[in-house]
Amino acid sequence: MPKFFLNKRLIILLVSLMVLVALIGFSLKDRSELTWMEKFVKDTVVFMQSIVHKPAQLVAGFFENVNDLRHTYEENKRLKAHLEQYVLLQSEVESLKKENERLRELLEKKESLRDFLAIQATVIGRNPDRWKETLIVNKGSQHGVEKNMAVITPQGLIGKVRSVSPFSATVQLLSAKDRQNRISAFIQGDENVFGLIEGYDEEREALLLKRIPYDAKIKKGQRVFTSGLGGIFPKGLFIGEVEEVVADEYGLTQIAYVKPAANFYDIDDVIIVKRKIDMVQEEEEQ
Repeated sequence: MPKFFLNKRLIILLVSLMVLVALIGFSLKDRSELTWMEKFVKDTVVFMQSIVHKPAQLVAGFFENVNDLRHTYEENKRLKAHLEQYVLLQSEVESLKKENERLRELLEKKESLRDFLAIQATVIGRNPDRWKETLIVNKGSQHGVEKNMAVITPQGLIGKVRSVSPFSATVQLLSAKDRQNRISAFIQGDENVFGLIEGYDEEREALLLKRIPYDAKIKKGQRVFTSGLGGIFPKGLFIGEVEEVVADEYGLTQIAYVKPAANFYDIDDVIIVKRKIDMVQEEEEQ
C-alpha cells in the first residue's frame, strides 16, 4: 500500500512537470494572444506583486523619511552651533569696538590736556548703595594722585579725589549729596558769567549753577566750564550745558540747571588731572 502511494505521488509529480514544460514551451511561441491559463497566471502574479509592492514601498519610504529626518536634525544642530559661535563672536567684536573707542577717547583727551598732569585710572570699585556718590580707582599716591585733584572722563568733569591711599583713591562725584561739594564755574559766552555749582537735582539729573547775577542774559545750550577760581579745580574743564535758567527763591540771583556732559552712572575709565602751574608753584615753595 505505501509503495502504491509513493508511486502515485511520483506519477503526479512527473505529470505536473510535463504539463509545466508543455506550458512553458507553448508560451514561448510567437503568438498574438495568450491562453486563459497564461492570462490567469499573469494576472495572479501581477496582483500578488501589487499587494507586496505597496507595503514594501511604504516601508522603504518610512525608513527613507527617518533617514532624511536624522540628517536634517544633524544639519540643524551644526547650524545652531555655528549661529551660537557667530553671536558670541559678534558680541566680542562689539565689546572690543566699544573698548577701542573708549581708549581712543581717553588718549585724545590726555593729548588735549597738555597744561595738566594727566593720570589715567580704571574704576575698580563702586558701592551700590552710594552709586551716585563715590567710586574707587586703581591709582593712588604712588602714582602722583593727591586729594582734591579733579577727575574727568573724555566727556567732561565728574568729580574730585576725596581720599588717597598708596595704590587707590576714592572719587567723590558731582552728583553726591554734599553741601561742601562746590565748584567755581563760568558760562561761556560773549561775556562769561560766573557762578558756583552747588548741588544736584536727581529728578532732572542736572547740576545747579547758583549765584548767577539776576541781570545776566543766558541761553539754553551755553557751555559751562570750571573757572579755576576756587583753588581746587583747574580752569577750563568742561562741565556741561545750560538747560534752563530760573530766578532763585528771593529773586536776587539766578539758578541755571546744567546737564552734565559726563555720564555719572556708567564709568569705566577716568583721568585725574592737576594743573602743571600748581606743580611748579609747589616746587618753588619747597
